[in-house]
Amino acid sequence: MGIELYALDGCPYCEKVHDALSEAGVDYETQWVDALHSDRNEVKRVSGQRGVPVLVDGDRGVTMSESENILRYVDQTLA
Repeated sequence: MGIELYALDGCPYCEKVHDALSEAGVDYETQWVDALHSDRNEVKRVSGQRGVPVLVDGDRGVTMSESENILRYVDQTLA
């Protein structure tokens, strides 16, 4: 399953997560989302809300939002 990151182009919080994943050498796939919250149905389906970034770790059964939480997870679990 691997790691998926739901992100919005130009989002500074998403960029922080991208950078952390890359620096940690984590293989992941980015799912780019629509700028309109109302069109982010896939994000809502996986996380229960429409905000980004959202990280899905299918191997560990973890889904999380909020960039600070994701950065801590990357540092403590994936790096």
